[in-house]
Amino acid sequence: MHAIVIEDKKLALREVPDPVPAEGEVVVDVTAAGVNRADVSQRQGFYPPPPGASAYPGLECAGVISAIGPGVSGHHVGERVSALLSGGGYAQRVAVPAGQLLPVPTGLSLHEAAALPEVSCTVWSNSVDRDRLRKGKTFLVHGGGSGIGTFAIQLGHALGATVITTARASKHDRLRELGADLCIDYTTDDFVSATKDFTDGAGVDVVLDIVGAKYLARNVEALAPNGRITVIGMQGGRKAELDLGLLMAKRGSISSTSLRARPLADKARIVSAVARDVWPLVEAGAIKPIIHTTMPLAEAAEAHSLMESSDHLGKILLLP
Repeated sequence: MHAIVIEDKKLALREVPDPVPAEGEVVVDVTAAGVNRADVSQRQGFYPPPPGASAYPGLECAGVISAIGPGVSGHHVGERVSALLSGGGYAQRVAVPAGQLLPVPTGLSLHEAAALPEVSCTVWSNSVDRDRLRKGKTFLVHGGGSGIGTFAIQLGHALGATVITTARASKHDRLRELGADLCIDYTTDDFVSATKDFTDGAGVDVVLDIVGAKYLARNVEALAPNGRITVIGMQGGRKAELDLGLLMAKRGSISSTSLRARPLADKARIVSAVARDVWPLVEAGAIKPIIHTTMPLAEAAEAHSLMESSDHLGKILLLP
């Protein structure tokens, strides 16, 4: 088969051995694979795959099961699935633990289904499971135009939360259509002031942050009493000063997580919960996969350049 490999921090299409399913795994023939910011970090040398994971980038895909490993039940060859991966999605085939398979939501194509596993599992596990995003809460989503952002806006809106997002002004109209109640241009406006004005000084209950150090102190300023911040990216740096006194005064909490290196059982739990709680919203049309573009697998380098430019809105998909 062909796969994208990382050579000297560059992406190259190479012929590689076909994957063989281990105990508890299936092999999926990949129809489409999602491109994520974590893939860019891996290419740059900052985010190595966990032990035992494929060295090829790619954290989500959709396709058709072509082989079943020992110990797998409830799945069959020819089944259409999407999948959360620890790596290997940038390839014609990938081995996947059966617990990380998701059904293709009714009414969606395989291309559309490939845009959902990583973002849905990331947002649900952090903002809903950990930070208890619910109806009536105020939700601040940084990077609203990203794949994570476009999904988080829709999920927050579907749950009945008030959604605030930061994004370039050129993306605001589309983000309002997805359910954002307030869009803030982070290039010109202070999101703390804008958020405080919009909430009559109350602040926000849940923050989902892809920026990291650059936004840490300001996220705390924007927080409502008993609010929660989860940091899932470090585009704005790794280290920052924190006013613990302000955080304590607000009885706030900060967590930082990654999905990729979680134990298999934890990822299977998250995948199962997403199928239970999120897929019905997708099938009802309350959440739609937002796809900016599709590109051939051989153009993975160009896909990464587009991702790094932040000129996209929604997901970028690679087609083997």
